[in-house]
Amino acid sequence: MKEVKIGFIGCGGNANGHMRTLSNMEGARIVGTCDVQESRANSAAENYNAEPYTNHHTLLERNDLDAVYLSLPVFAHGQPELDVIERRLPFLVEKPVAINMEIARQIEEAVAAAGVITCVGYQLRYSGSAQIARQILDGKEINIVIGKYWCGSGRGNPDSWVRQMNRSGGQLVEQVTHTIDMMRYLVGEVEEVFALQANRILKDIDCPDNNCVTMKFTNGAIGSLTTSWSYDPGDWSNANVLDFLYEDQLVHWDAGKVQVKEDGQFVDKTAPGPSIDEVFVAAVRNDDGSKILSPYSDAVKSLAISLAANRSGQENAPVRV
Repeated sequence: MKEVKIGFIGCGGNANGHMRTLSNMEGARIVGTCDVQESRANSAAENYNAEPYTNHHTLLERNDLDAVYLSLPVFAHGQPELDVIERRLPFLVEKPVAINMEIARQIEEAVAAAGVITCVGYQLRYSGSAQIARQILDGKEINIVIGKYWCGSGRGNPDSWVRQMNRSGGQLVEQVTHTIDMMRYLVGEVEEVFALQANRILKDIDCPDNNCVTMKFTNGAIGSLTTSWSYDPGDWSNANVLDFLYEDQLVHWDAGKVQVKEDGQFVDKTAPGPSIDEVFVAAVRNDDGSKILSPYSDAVKSLAISLAANRSGQENAPVRV
């Protein structure tokens, strides 16, 4: 098996989970770790027997890299991706892909021109429950989808970049992009949104702490999405859940299971699924991205919905996606 040598740009947040998975995967090796915080780069390098860097340009000068992971704050996307693309290296980048559509489109165009394999960290698409739901809903006329993401993430340090609208895009961009992406993946494309936003509890941040978004899908289905950053921080049971009505049936989805009615009773269905890291590494090894469910060009469409919803909330008017 060909060993895939990987460099990391960004060693905080979700990067740690990817590193742990890769370190236990046969045929994958982390060779370089880069972070603007030197202590993070050094710690990751020590854990995985890699070389630390504080400048991604220096990391990209290595001649043994097969792929790169980018785990960056929302506002930092842009030049690092373009530099990776210039090296013609496949990359996995965490969501959301950019703070605005201008940066996302620039990277998307560069990806298309270079023809590199890309993967965006929408790992929920790869779950067994997502594939079960997709099979159940395939060919069905979906009436309505209801999504929610209620959590207490906004109750942290108000000085964190996550809670600054101009650096994260707020909950709809930074976090709920997962839910929006799953609505797209299981229902179809969204053509128009109308959002209401409020700061009800978290008065010390400039991001809305509650959002209500109505969606119109191109296939005629309608949807709604409610989100809250000011909910109980200890309860994650209401985060990333979806209810689908088709015909006279109800399908309930979350990352771990699908609930459907069989013989008059609701039953739970679940199945194993590959990790997004397994799929990406295999794609790099085989030079074949056909099994990647979340390429960059597709992820840009999920970002567009989040940004359109924010714009709608600010303008108090429907916005075309």
